[in-house]
Amino acid sequence: MDILLTLIDFILHVDKHLEVFVQTYGAWVYALLFLIIFVETGVVVMPFLPGDSLLFVVGAMCGVGLMSYPLTVALLLAAAILGNQSNYTIGRYFGPKVFGWEDSRWFNKQAFNQAHAFYEKYGGITIVAARFMPFLRTFAPFVAGVAQMKRSRFTLFDVLGGTLWVGGIVTVGYFFGNIPWVKLHLDKIIWAMILVPGLFVLVGAWRSRAKAA
Repeated sequence: MDILLTLIDFILHVDKHLEVFVQTYGAWVYALLFLIIFVETGVVVMPFLPGDSLLFVVGAMCGVGLMSYPLTVALLLAAAILGNQSNYTIGRYFGPKVFGWEDSRWFNKQAFNQAHAFYEKYGGITIVAARFMPFLRTFAPFVAGVAQMKRSRFTLFDVLGGTLWVGGIVTVGYFFGNIPWVKLHLDKIIWAMILVPGLFVLVGAWRSRAKAA
């Protein structure tokens, strides 16, 4: 429970935690951010790490000169692309056996099924769209690997989606993250970035399963 509360506090107040980290450890913040984005996108058991909100706050920090905008975008784009490649490789290795796995602490079967339903409906574009959807973002490349999508085709969608996700959200944070109204309501904005895309995923998965039934 303590770990969960700590994680929620970090996600909702990521701006304050990152600012303290930058002031304390300086350039090591780039390594921390690379690791968070890589693990969130590259390790199928870590779908709960902050993604969209983290990129937005990092963009805001770049906007006030605490971090380098071009270096941040380049590093986090590399982390996002490599993370997806890692996740895809894991999916290809385990293949169809995944469908027989049971829900556990290390495997969220419901999230996997939602990602699979989304993939079945939209195909490769899922890799791009999933970048902006918590949980689905972690499972989409894994599902693509399980489905044996060609590596070259997956890489095309991976790079496109990663560029739009990292470049887009960091840039929005860079220009709008330090507006007083945005800073005042940042916790609500973060909740919206988590819940609204997640709701679309749930509705899409429910509709796909209803149609299949």
